[in-house]
Amino acid sequence: MIKIKRGGEQAVYLQIHNALIHLIQQGVLASGLRLPGSRDMAVQLSVHRKTIVAAYDELMSQGWIASVPSKGTFVSGQLPEVKPEGLVQEARFSENAPFGFDRIEALHRREPALPSGLTLDEGTPDVRIAPVTEIFRHYRSVISRKYNSKHLNYGPFYGDLSLREVLVKHLQETRGLRCSVDQILITRGSQMAMYLSSQLLHREGGISIVGETNYIAASLTLEHAGAQVMQVSVDEKGLVTHEVEALCQEYTIRSVYVTSHHHHPTTVTMSAERRMHLVELSREYGFAILEDDYDYDFHYQRAPLLPLISIASNGNVIYMGALCKIVAPAIRIGYIIAPKDFIASAGHLRRIIDRQGDAIMERSIAQMIQQGDLQRHSRKALKLYHARRDHFCNLLLEHLSDYLSFKIPEGGMAVWVILRKELSWSAIAEFCLKKDLVIPNYQNYDRTKIGHNGIRMGFASLDLGEQQRVVEILKEAIISIAE
Repeated sequence: MIKIKRGGEQAVYLQIHNALIHLIQQGVLASGLRLPGSRDMAVQLSVHRKTIVAAYDELMSQGWIASVPSKGTFVSGQLPEVKPEGLVQEARFSENAPFGFDRIEALHRREPALPSGLTLDEGTPDVRIAPVTEIFRHYRSVISRKYNSKHLNYGPFYGDLSLREVLVKHLQETRGLRCSVDQILITRGSQMAMYLSSQLLHREGGISIVGETNYIAASLTLEHAGAQVMQVSVDEKGLVTHEVEALCQEYTIRSVYVTSHHHHPTTVTMSAERRMHLVELSREYGFAILEDDYDYDFHYQRAPLLPLISIASNGNVIYMGALCKIVAPAIRIGYIIAPKDFIASAGHLRRIIDRQGDAIMERSIAQMIQQGDLQRHSRKALKLYHARRDHFCNLLLEHLSDYLSFKIPEGGMAVWVILRKELSWSAIAEFCLKKDLVIPNYQNYDRTKIGHNGIRMGFASLDLGEQQRVVEILKEAIISIAE
């Protein structure tokens, strides 16, 4: 009943100790049962008697067993009786919880196939070009200095002060934002920012407006917070704000979610006219604008339009961004910019979810911005992704224009592609999987069954050779299915 692994990381006496506890908890060794003496147990297990004595001493100190003079060692009679369920060789948790809980079905989505070859994602950075050397250099610089040891302790749940100070300057210079340190909360990516904001805005319900094609995680987050989500159209100029106005005239709106720079998933840029109109509507009807500016730094056609928050002086815009797209998805650093009282509430809510972020990494990223390393990497990535966008779009035009349509995106890391109605992305994805090409998110784009038959095809994470192979497999799949 007791198996010993010699030469393992755990001491033999602890292995015996843990095994006996496990047998008692299973009811195999009942309360009051006499245990073998230390000599007999040592012989049975082929160990030194002192090893058994050490295991028994530890068990006695914890109350599992008791020694009775002149009688022997017994399983403690103070333990409750346990109905034996048979000997289990290894402890395993049950697959299904024996207690009730809220599974939150709406949040359960299809698990994507694990990539074994190429992946056609929905627009992620190429982690192979991540500034690893710079990150390591700054991280080592921070953690190796004795006066920085204080940052290993609990710190402010609003985020590292040096990063907030640097971001105030950086965002003012790059995006025209005029904010102060107490108007910024550092988060673990923009998704945490979205969660915190949604919880504060919609804990008591209320209506949120999103595009009829929308970032699925944002819609799920709003619904989970308690919002009733209503949709408006999205066209080549972005969110149709006249439809927003019509809903405002009929209902009390608490928030409008918008990806103004490159709408997710269609990649269109919201026009200046509609930006101003939406800000005016927020002022008139008193709703919050949740502006998710997830890839502001990647715009190829011209200088990017300034975010809504840069033109809104009424404080109605909650601006969410992240450095994950620039550096790497695993570097979970995002931020919320909003009025001071909202940030204070968001900080206290964040405190009970995730006490604080990685202060050392945050301080390291602050140094990267101060010394220009992040900006240099961003320019390098922008140039590379621009070339990859052009190459990928040329491949689509050359090989797949008979089967799908798209517009060359002005920025971002993906192309919004519309497949001919009689063809199915599900069938294509199944065919591609057999060729070691994974399309993980093809079911995420038509949650409300509009029937647009579109998906996002990410080009940034694929080099030119990989793009060529991806298009070849897609072409083979489509021709096979079309026939």
